[in-house]
Amino acid sequence: MSETPMNTLQYRFDGPEDAPVLILGASLGTTWHMWDRQIPELVKQWRVFRFDMPGHGGAPAHPCGSVGELADRLLATLDELGVHRFGYAGCAFGGAIGAELALRHPHRVASLALIAASPRFGTADEFRQRGVIVRSNGLDPIARSAPDRWFTPGFAAAQPAITDWAVQMVRTTDPGCYIAACEALAAFDVRAELGRIGVPTLVLVGSEDQVTGQGEARTLVAGIPDARLAVVPGASHLAPVEQPAAVTDLLVRHFSTAWQAAADATMGGQSALAATPPKPVLGPSPAPVSAVAEIGPVEQPEAVPGKAGTDLYDAGIKVRREVLGDAHVDRVLAAADEFSGDFQELVTRYAWGEIWNRPGLDRRSRSCVTLTALVAGGHLDELAFHTRAALRNGLTPAEIKEVLLQAAVYCGVPAANSAFKVAQAVIREETTPQE
Repeated sequence: MSETPMNTLQYRFDGPEDAPVLILGASLGTTWHMWDRQIPELVKQWRVFRFDMPGHGGAPAHPCGSVGELADRLLATLDELGVHRFGYAGCAFGGAIGAELALRHPHRVASLALIAASPRFGTADEFRQRGVIVRSNGLDPIARSAPDRWFTPGFAAAQPAITDWAVQMVRTTDPGCYIAACEALAAFDVRAELGRIGVPTLVLVGSEDQVTGQGEARTLVAGIPDARLAVVPGASHLAPVEQPAAVTDLLVRHFSTAWQAAADATMGGQSALAATPPKPVLGPSPAPVSAVAEIGPVEQPEAVPGKAGTDLYDAGIKVRREVLGDAHVDRVLAAADEFSGDFQELVTRYAWGEIWNRPGLDRRSRSCVTLTALVAGGHLDELAFHTRAALRNGLTPAEIKEVLLQAAVYCGVPAANSAFKVAQAVIREETTPQE
């Protein structure tokens, strides 16, 4: 166990001190205990390093705003411990950290396993909406729905103790750190960079994973030059928990046969133990694991709607999407034609590229100012989507209410009366957990 300053992570070691280091990264809302059932086998060959993300598992609540920042904290922790080269296996968010390490610090990563991972996790809107739910309702709605996202129905019904453990694990996560992690995933997108991952990579996915399924896994395999795909039957998103033996076997095979030689003296000059490479299995098998599958075609990154132009336009479209959401911006840009297109470019460049990008106010403050101005002008249509934007920018429903009460005094009661009706409907829609 560790003492944890702000720039490092809570961690633990298992296994012999002179063995090569293998790092295990957990999923959002989980702790290092999701790997407990892999440890007895892995420590036979490796010194296993596990870490908790900020605010998870009792770790200090020092939020990280990006996947890159989490990767930097992990490297700072490893630097303090004298670990310079390692194998890395990560599940979901942990997989994003692994991809970030392989892209930004390739000399540190000897071999990589990405479990239930994706080069882009859903859409930015989905994760920012999850942040709105947590900010308004706490983590309980997310916790109660976790078993449905993480496990197959049969496993959840047959293993009530594990299901309860999963719910409690999410409930005890720090809400601020969870929201920050959602923001980090909203901004994570390495689809265009996969070809630069130069280490042997295992992409592992549960056959029943509805969160990051086989489509996302095949995108990773198609994009990463030295990648193989393994599908675990009877597993959903948290495959290491649901099918521990199968996942452990795949990890042992991968890290035993695909460990790039390390020149770093801190690894003691050791390589992982050799083992017989697994034979590809392309069809149904009585074994618990369906091993390496075929590599599919490369999926190209999606085009960003709108005109690409100067840095000002590009900066504006980025901020506009972050504040208003991809769905809203896509609708507006799709509706633009020869008559209105120049106006949309004007708004993107100057409202979003200049004003919303200025450093003098944070986005919460800008949302407060914008809501007040829209109430004063009676612009109720724009008030609706800027109320959504205010929630995404971190304002709580109680804070939005205070803004509208302030506006009632200075902009007029009739204007505020209409504004309350609009904002109330939006807040109910945005903060009601989806069943």
